[in-house]
Amino acid sequence: MPTHWLFLIVLALGIAGWFAARQKALASAGGSMRALHSLPNTYGTNAAIWTIVPALLILGAWIVIQPVVLDHWVSGSIPDSAVTDAGDRSLVMADVRRIAAGLNLAVAGGGLSAEEALSMQADAVSIRERMADLGIAIGTEPTQVSLDAAQKWFRIERVGRIAMTVIVLGAAATGFALALLRARRDVNARASVERAILGLLIGAALIAILTTVGIVMSMVFETADFFSRYSWTEFFFSTDWDPRFQGGSSLGMLPLLWGTLYISFIALLVAVPIGLFAAIYLSEYAGPRVRAVAKPLIEVLAGIPTIVYGLFALITVGPFLRDYFAQPMGFGNSSSSVMTAGLVMGIMLIPFVSSLSDDIINAVPQSLRDGSYGLGSTQSETVRQVVLPAALPGIVGAILLAASRAIGETMIVVLGAGAAARMSLNPFEAMTTVTVKIVSQLTGDTDFNSPETLVAFALGLTLFVMTLALNVLALYIVRRYREQYE
Repeated sequence: MPTHWLFLIVLALGIAGWFAARQKALASAGGSMRALHSLPNTYGTNAAIWTIVPALLILGAWIVIQPVVLDHWVSGSIPDSAVTDAGDRSLVMADVRRIAAGLNLAVAGGGLSAEEALSMQADAVSIRERMADLGIAIGTEPTQVSLDAAQKWFRIERVGRIAMTVIVLGAAATGFALALLRARRDVNARASVERAILGLLIGAALIAILTTVGIVMSMVFETADFFSRYSWTEFFFSTDWDPRFQGGSSLGMLPLLWGTLYISFIALLVAVPIGLFAAIYLSEYAGPRVRAVAKPLIEVLAGIPTIVYGLFALITVGPFLRDYFAQPMGFGNSSSSVMTAGLVMGIMLIPFVSSLSDDIINAVPQSLRDGSYGLGSTQSETVRQVVLPAALPGIVGAILLAASRAIGETMIVVLGAGAAARMSLNPFEAMTTVTVKIVSQLTGDTDFNSPETLVAFALGLTLFVMTLALNVLALYIVRRYREQYE
């Protein structure tokens, strides 16, 4: 049975359980709502939860786990003589999955029976031609080994789908029956519903945590695989970045790290003064009408896609800096440079610094300002000597958050700074960052069995640790600020 039909059936059972449990609870109380422990709708909601939630949990877990188990079983059944290395085995499995998906498609709507799919042979006509007749594109010419493995995948998957249908519908029916048995006037249905809602809230909170753990673990495992193939000392301390998929690569990250920090530094030089001064003006000097217009206009910058900033850097800022600064001063002839990417990225970061700093300055108690005015200070003296020192920890936290945003930027760097991995102090030379090289190493026909591709995960983990450290430092500073001034 198709998954969407199974989902709809479970949903229909849940709706039926809602009405049936509600009516049964009322009947057990003789039609009087006052005699019920909980509201009638609560009994119906309890039945719907017991019918739908366990069945959908089983369905979701089955959909996630079954392909993993299938891949493990079928891959293990392919003889070693049919593949030369792990990379070839992954290519064979890719064709196996495509053929199996095509067989499912052909059985579902292409007129091919399951018995014909399981009896298909590769002796008379090539599998590629057979799949082409069914409208299925195969990347390479599969062998009889691929077809046998695909047929095994197809067979196990069909059995698994039947088992999934039986188990999911059985769970829904069981929940339906148990909820009806408990639809009595003396049963505390409200407590059961509240526990279910609490579990839902906990599950929603765990999704973010488990997603973070999954991201970190995926990078850690691939990074460990990379360091088993490439020296970690060369990666962290070498100044040469020269990946070659044919072998003999130099994968030192220092040029990439230098470009990342250099561009981020220039971006912060632009964003911090402008954003901070804008925040001071809006919070301390601007009237309500000016603030109502200026603040949304500044925050519009945060909604512009980064690819648009990149095009602005490529078409406008880069040629301008080259023609009016770099060439006349003898610093270079390239429109792609650290300065180009840094200036445009700084413009992008202005609303981050401005909005966060504005909120932090507004959080400074008015009593501090009133006390300063009472001592005879002017408004500017109050801002310099009272407001800014009180808000400084929060402002530093905002700057660190903006710095972590700058470190992870990609599109502006790709279009504005180029892709040259070098270490130079000249801001008008083309350089690159960690994020750009992550994209370039994972783009195209890549072999995930080579250090040249796995290095992207090591770079990603390094970048993750850097931004995590900045975020933790920013949160620590903000919390210290709150403890000190609340």
